[in-house]
Amino acid sequence: MFYWLGEQLLDVYGPFRLFTSYLFLGGAGTALACAFTWWLLPKLWHRLPRDQGRAHAVGAAQSEGKPVGAGVVFISIAIVVGFLFVPLGTRYLEALSCLFLAMLVGFLDDRSHSGWGEYRMGLLDLGISILGALVVCQWAPVEVWLPLIKTPVIVPLWIYLPVATLLLWMTINATNCTDGVDGLSGSLCMLAFIYLGGALYGIVGHRDIAQYLLVPHYEEAANWAVLAFIMTGCLVGYLWHNANPSAVLMGDAGSRPLGLLLGMLVLACGNPLLIGVVAGVVLVNGATGLLKVALLRFFNIGIFKQVRYPLHDHVRQKWGWSNTQVLVRFTLLQAVVTPILLVLLLKIR
Repeated sequence: MFYWLGEQLLDVYGPFRLFTSYLFLGGAGTALACAFTWWLLPKLWHRLPRDQGRAHAVGAAQSEGKPVGAGVVFISIAIVVGFLFVPLGTRYLEALSCLFLAMLVGFLDDRSHSGWGEYRMGLLDLGISILGALVVCQWAPVEVWLPLIKTPVIVPLWIYLPVATLLLWMTINATNCTDGVDGLSGSLCMLAFIYLGGALYGIVGHRDIAQYLLVPHYEEAANWAVLAFIMTGCLVGYLWHNANPSAVLMGDAGSRPLGLLLGMLVLACGNPLLIGVVAGVVLVNGATGLLKVALLRFFNIGIFKQVRYPLHDHVRQKWGWSNTQVLVRFTLLQAVVTPILLVLLLKIR
């Protein structure tokens, strides 16, 4: 919206050109999203459902009774601020709609007394993942770049769609599984969004840098970057209240759209393997548990029998880590490893 206004009013008053600056849009959108989330959450969380505890989860009693489903507040703020600050186009309106749908499904599950069940939620996540993949590719072949291959590859739709759908389904559920320690899922996702926003704006979104690094230049990458930074702002405002001991929990209404956006931004960067770079801790913590359960349930193959998943439950129960230790150590690990892997991913081509 503001980008369009800037284009219309540029000739009327010169400073309106700020509205066409991606740095301004990203910075102002991030600040506004942070301020609104920080201010509105305490005013609205008394209307949210209450956490009922999770069977077999370590430390579940500490969260029982707290407001849950805060994602319905900060994801809604991200959608509204995104509508204002992201240069609008059909693709981004569709992306915001997918975030709303994931938030709605998650919130209805948060409100449900007994939950909607794994299979029902899995199918709903699959449907949302298909929609998200279609939003990114727009029903067309996609140009991707991969390590060890200097030339970008054009991937046909019939290959790209199932791969992208699987990636989105995995990030949705891995992020949801990681949401079990105060601040953990939000902090790891915030780091990932910062790295992805930087990559979208400063690497694949910058023609000269993309050419130097031998990666494709995506003209709309900066639009995705603005959305990444806006969600970062929302998470900063949320984490202010979710710091240990938390006053409010994001619930599925927050974790599922966060995972969806995480996967969509990775796809927008043009390299699906980037998910292991920016969110490797999220995948190891949550997605490996999904693999363990799937192999045992569908193929009767038991692996990692001595490891409890999500991994944050294992280190708390078996190694005696406190919630704060889990948060700090997992976040530090992701913060240190990501820049190293990102450099390797870009340079070894």
